[in-house]
Amino acid sequence: MNDVAALQDSTTRAFRAQFDADPDGLWFAPGRVNVIGEHTDYNDGFVLPIALPLGTVAAVRRRDDRRLVVHSSEADETREVELGDVAPGSKLDWLAYVAGVGWAAGEQGLDVPGLDIALAADLPQGAGLSSSASLSCVTARAWSDIAGWDLPGDDVAALGRAAENEIAGAPTGVMDQLASVHGRAGHAMRIDTRSIDVTQIPFDLSAHGLSLLVVDSRAPHALVDGEYAERRTSCREAALMLGVPALRDVPLEGLDGTLGRMRSELLRRRARHVITDSARVEQVCTLLTDGGDIRRVGPLLSASHASMRDDFEITVPQVDVLQESLVAAGALGARMTGGGFGGCVIALAEAGSEEELVAAARRAAAEHDFAEPAGFVAVAADGAHRLR
Repeated sequence: MNDVAALQDSTTRAFRAQFDADPDGLWFAPGRVNVIGEHTDYNDGFVLPIALPLGTVAAVRRRDDRRLVVHSSEADETREVELGDVAPGSKLDWLAYVAGVGWAAGEQGLDVPGLDIALAADLPQGAGLSSSASLSCVTARAWSDIAGWDLPGDDVAALGRAAENEIAGAPTGVMDQLASVHGRAGHAMRIDTRSIDVTQIPFDLSAHGLSLLVVDSRAPHALVDGEYAERRTSCREAALMLGVPALRDVPLEGLDGTLGRMRSELLRRRARHVITDSARVEQVCTLLTDGGDIRRVGPLLSASHASMRDDFEITVPQVDVLQESLVAAGALGARMTGGGFGGCVIALAEAGSEEELVAAARRAAAEHDFAEPAGFVAVAADGAHRLR
């Protein structure tokens, strides 16, 4: 039995226990791993995520009123709220990612019925794998289907993003929700975050004798704190100083000279990371599609990590130690993935070397008295969809 099938069974049982009835249907939305392109999404740049086979299952039934009743297996609690009471500033905790979807739909003039929902997930919380986007997008996909909104993927993602930004207060960009909705098995998604164009890029590493190893540092991150907001503000200020609409518009050619005209060393470093990491997305996409040696992706991952560590300053000692240990143990390249300040490190690995790499990471963590990391091999999976 695969993970989604197990979640489907447990979520159905939870729904029946909570509501003494069968759901109208079950839906799934995945988390994501971003292969490369970090903090480029809110700068109109490029990103390259894959959807994971891990995520959130929602068992859902339509109600005849405007009430939302949600049971979460992870939180081990049931919460209720009137949809008319949901607004920016509401103190809803995890329920904000669900109720916020209904609020966003109402803001668009859609008819929003109440729902009974049971939720279960197998994504590690706080690991930078977009468990929150998985939650908001499975809710948006299910609500759209049950209410008959018939929304396309981009609009489903937009509802999830509005719930996170406006109701949960998490200042995420566009990548996480688009990745959760548009995932395709065996493919990464090159997302132009200005146009919201999604291009499917072949990502079958096993065909090349490779794998993408994900190592969770167990150092949880939080994107609603001041650090994330500071990076967004710095990027806006850097774009204004450079006279461009967004950092995406700064050419890579002559970059040192361009940045040398900036008065602020801090803004210079912030801008350099965004501009170069967006360019690395394009370089990785070329390597994945031109029939060349995909192993050359590895050094680009390591360069991205150095940029996040030194210029954008979003890594922490736990992930730096893991990144260094993975490369030293034979990974072709490695980088932190996600918003930063904790979370996971990904490594491009030779197939069959994964256990050895995870063991090296655990030894390195133990030497520094860090939490023991956990690892798994990531494969590109399908995006949000109805299970039954």
